[in-house]
Amino acid sequence: MPLWIEPSTASGLVRAPASKSAMQRAVACAGLADGRSVLTNPSFCDDSLAAMDVARKLGAAIERRTDSVVIFGGLRPVPEGIVASCGESGLCLRMYSAIAALLDVPVDLLAEGSLRNRPAEMVQEALARAGVSCRTRNGFPPVRVQGPVRGGAFRVDGSESSQFLTGLLIALAKAPLDSTVDVEGLASRGYIDLTLGIMGHFGARSERDARFRHFSIEGGSGYEAREYEVEGDWSAGAFLLAAGALAAGPGGLRVDGLSPESSQPDRAMLEALSLAGAESRVDQDCVTVRASGLNGFLFDARDCPDLFPPLVALASGCEGETRIKGVSRLRNKESDRAEALVTEFGRLGLPISIEADELVIRPAVGKDGRLRGGLIASHGDHRIAMAVAVAGLAAGGRVGIRGAACVAKSYPDFFKDLGLLGASISGTVD
Repeated sequence: MPLWIEPSTASGLVRAPASKSAMQRAVACAGLADGRSVLTNPSFCDDSLAAMDVARKLGAAIERRTDSVVIFGGLRPVPEGIVASCGESGLCLRMYSAIAALLDVPVDLLAEGSLRNRPAEMVQEALARAGVSCRTRNGFPPVRVQGPVRGGAFRVDGSESSQFLTGLLIALAKAPLDSTVDVEGLASRGYIDLTLGIMGHFGARSERDARFRHFSIEGGSGYEAREYEVEGDWSAGAFLLAAGALAAGPGGLRVDGLSPESSQPDRAMLEALSLAGAESRVDQDCVTVRASGLNGFLFDARDCPDLFPPLVALASGCEGETRIKGVSRLRNKESDRAEALVTEFGRLGLPISIEADELVIRPAVGKDGRLRGGLIASHGDHRIAMAVAVAGLAAGGRVGIRGAACVAKSYPDFFKDLGLLGASISGTVD
């Protein structure tokens, strides 16, 4: 049964969910530390749960509490090898492919759903160059890794994703020898700063140059058990901010827990709101957005490709043309994300085309320049479901979403939070 979004306002205060990007990195670092670490403000979305499951299989003991996660770290290989599922998390698969290379037993990392069809060649090639045994299913998951990696000099192509580099940096701090990593064409630099920051919090020592091309990691520096507070998620928060720009009442929509000092690339949503003419204000970690006349805008999303869906939702309420650069970064996501945006928003009367490396969004063709009501498919992509839901708040009729349960991948409480803000939602999350 579809979930239906009625045209409605969304106002009040909501707290952004914990960042799954920070949570997964913290789980990995705490899982490599000897002793007891505590992660507060944890994320319990599907991707974060997958990271915890893999950490357990590698030897960590993890206790999930209501408002924290307690991790007793340490690698504990078993002679017959390890089999662990990464769920549908691309970060989990790529990150733990490198971390698993610390072990001298085979580690099989399985994938579920759409992740089975996302390439793993980059992981295989990088590990092979480092002398680590790595096998895949013709370049796709599952991935089998057997180390041990001891350190040394590494070269990584970072043009498609920074996720494997994240895992390699985390792993090399645990390796016995010093290491250097040279990177070509790094995408999403902010996520690497997030990685280095969390590594440093847990005691690892590393350096990078100003251009993100050369990294030095002190071997044997390892990790120390610590307490770590997981920051709010700008990727999920971007949808709430778009909802405020499109449909907030007079008091505005306030999203708490979003640090403007975060390394997360998706904090660039603040820039997009400004370019679109939205009225927004940042007060410490709280962002307030009010609905106002919105105009088309130009935005470069090459370093923050996860912003494409909320940016399209924002553009659906703009007068004039919007152009978003970086379509090539949308390959190998949970869906063919660019085509899914074109197709599903097209059903609602929003003309979108792909021109070279840009997504071009023109004004909606519904009554009064608003989206039409209609029924769309999520394509099993959490960000497509959330984008359509947000855009539906300002549509000219109700919007239905098939497969809305996929939001559990990153933001399980999304529809609950939207409802608490006043959105009119009916049906069930299937």
